[in-house]
Amino acid sequence: MVKKIIVVFTTLFIAIGSFAQKNNTSAYSFFGIGDINSSSTVEQQSMGGIGVSLEDSFHLNLSNPASNSSLKLTTYAIALENKNISAENGVDKQNAATTYLSYLALGIPLGEKGGLTFGLSPNSSVGYSLTSNSYTDDDVLNEVTLYNGEGGTNKVFLGFGYEVFKGFSIGVQGNYLFGKIENSIVSQLKDVTLATKYQTIANVNSFSLNTGFQYKKELKNKLNLHIGGNFNLENKIESNGDEYLYSVSIGNFESPRDTILNTSSKGTLTAPLKSSLGIGVGKENKWFAGVDYSFQKALELNGDIFSNYAKIKYDDSNKISIGGYYTPKYNSITSYWERVTYRAGLKMEKTGLLVDGIGNGNDFTAIDDFGISFGVGLPVSSQLSNLNVGFEFGKRGKTTNGLIKENYINFRLSLSLNDKWFRKLEIF
Repeated sequence: MVKKIIVVFTTLFIAIGSFAQKNNTSAYSFFGIGDINSSSTVEQQSMGGIGVSLEDSFHLNLSNPASNSSLKLTTYAIALENKNISAENGVDKQNAATTYLSYLALGIPLGEKGGLTFGLSPNSSVGYSLTSNSYTDDDVLNEVTLYNGEGGTNKVFLGFGYEVFKGFSIGVQGNYLFGKIENSIVSQLKDVTLATKYQTIANVNSFSLNTGFQYKKELKNKLNLHIGGNFNLENKIESNGDEYLYSVSIGNFESPRDTILNTSSKGTLTAPLKSSLGIGVGKENKWFAGVDYSFQKALELNGDIFSNYAKIKYDDSNKISIGGYYTPKYNSITSYWERVTYRAGLKMEKTGLLVDGIGNGNDFTAIDDFGISFGVGLPVSSQLSNLNVGFEFGKRGKTTNGLIKENYINFRLSLSLNDKWFRKLEIF
């Protein structure tokens, strides 16, 4: 068992380097600390992202630490995600794709009533490359502006859940956020030899807590009612970095010239309390159908780095997820396909991001997200381990008021392996 623990920790720390990859291609990752990634597993995202009320003895649930109390076997989970985006502004259309490691986690049961989970996952991601052209009244190109960004934040988490009394569990999870975000704007005027480049490099870190509960009540005909809640407590994400403004010669590569600005900058992003509630009904290891609803007050940006975005504002956000799964017969010994788990769901989200695409300070438009997902869990051993495959189709934003609409297809793949670490010695 000690060897297994060493292997897990070694893999975890090696994986930290893997999370430094570019894992976003969305224009909307320009704002704040980037796109906030889902904390759900591939299994949950294949059901529209539900999971606040769902307890599972053989799969991790990263949406609610209270679910750790239901773990029966040690569970390893690792996942990959492939994002494909087709972006259009009403005139042009561009495609982009990226693949990255989306989480690495380990869940360990602690006795009959407790369990813990720890791991690593991306928290937010930045990855965009945009061009904006400015024309004179005679439709002559006057200025070209290039926007580029990369980086994001990662999350190391440790969660614990405990069954207080039959059917009722509580949990708490600590999260440490860290990362680096680089943004740059390069402007080139017609007939001017040198361009101007504005660049920010921000190192981000924070610590946050979330707590949760789950309650399961047995109904008639072996049906179970599931109720759950998860609460991300208010936290401040601190950013310390540098701002640069300098002239640059653009050729085969950039050649910096005169430096106009070189200063240290700070910023904070305050994330208010985020509440997620879920309710569902189902038969254990057979089927489940549920609804999750989450809501949060508007994010607050302060400081030199985060307050420079005059074209955005934040509003209250909310999200509704509906989904479920069906397994014909999880312990079938005669049919492989009866042990396959089938999942489906959908989500409707008001992200809270308001963007002024025209730039006149008046036309702020809400960026909404809608997606449909489905997937399967394919058994890979006799110990209820699974290879999980998921797909999601959706759209975000719109082409009105100078904005961009993104149509996306996400492919997700995860491996969930079960083992029993703590075995009693048997003498024959």
